Amino acid sequence: MDFLTSEILYKPAWMWLIFFVIVVILLALDLGLFHKEDKEIEVRESLYMTGFYFAVALCFGGWIWFEQGATQGSDYLTGLLIEKSLSMDNIFVMSLVFAYFNIPRKYQHRVLFWGILGVILMRGLMIGVGAALIREFHWILYIFAAFLIYSGFKMLRFQEEAKEDIESNPILKFVKSRFRVTPDLHGHQFFIRAPHAKDPARTVWWCTPLFLALVSIECIDVVFAVDSVPAIFAITTDEYVVYTSNVFAILGLRSLYFALAAIIARFEYLDKALALVLVFIGAKVFLADFTETGKVPASLSLGVTIALLTGGIVYSLYKTRKKSD
Repeated sequence: MDFLTSEILYKPAWMWLIFFVIVVILLALDLGLFHKEDKEIEVRESLYMTGFYFAVALCFGGWIWFEQGATQGSDYLTGLLIEKSLSMDNIFVMSLVFAYFNIPRKYQHRVLFWGILGVILMRGLMIGVGAALIREFHWILYIFAAFLIYSGFKMLRFQEEAKEDIESNPILKFVKSRFRVTPDLHGHQFFIRAPHAKDPARTVWWCTPLFLALVSIECIDVVFAVDSVPAIFAITTDEYVVYTSNVFAILGLRSLYFALAAIIARFEYLDKALALVLVFIGAKVFLADFTETGKVPASLSLGVTIALLTGGIVYSLYKTRKKSD
């Protein structure tokens, strides 16, 4: 009982325990029940799973609202929406990775599942370091805000740049130069035991292209976290709200991928709405110094974020409606 009431990152241990129990249950259901066998995930199933994960995320946000108050609840929902929206570009690049390595749809979920586990750990590390820096050096928050404003204006000003060449990824180059990689897939295996290329009598471990795809997915998340982590810290410095909103958004990313990968082109104007959101969130940090409370109301942040993202989605669907004909 003493452990449950002890504080971890300024929150009682029991609150962290509730969160991690929910995450473990969701992951166990996903891999152990819904996707025990490799199969192609259809759009209908993907939409159902996306709705389920989003409903769980909203229920958790409602619990935060009830347990910690309206401000933390609004901050959680704002962070969840921003992370979900920033994942749109992430989904597009994931589709490029799978196409580059010729990964069949029935194996893509396995890559995304294990990739999500790595993402949860890396986001925890990045958020922990970011929170520690902000506590010691509060002015770093202004650097985050300036970076968000810069990123937003860059997205508004320039056309979409060519996606980074997957082959030139330095981590991927390191893996391919240091480990043996099979030319073909071997089912859903990331590693296999096979004869040595120069000494067939000796059996050694080989990586498969599926593992290279997994490495690429992890690298992609690190790149996208450069925007998403500062964005959520510009909303709130509450580590619990920051981490839980990030993780719940990421958990639903796999199912969202299968629902949107084929129609992501329909959201071509969402980047502009996201750019405005990043500029607003960054500017909010500076504007807070001119308010009586020293903080822009969380309800205002949530309202502006919903309005901008909804407007971007509706306008995108309207302008690209002929593409679906």
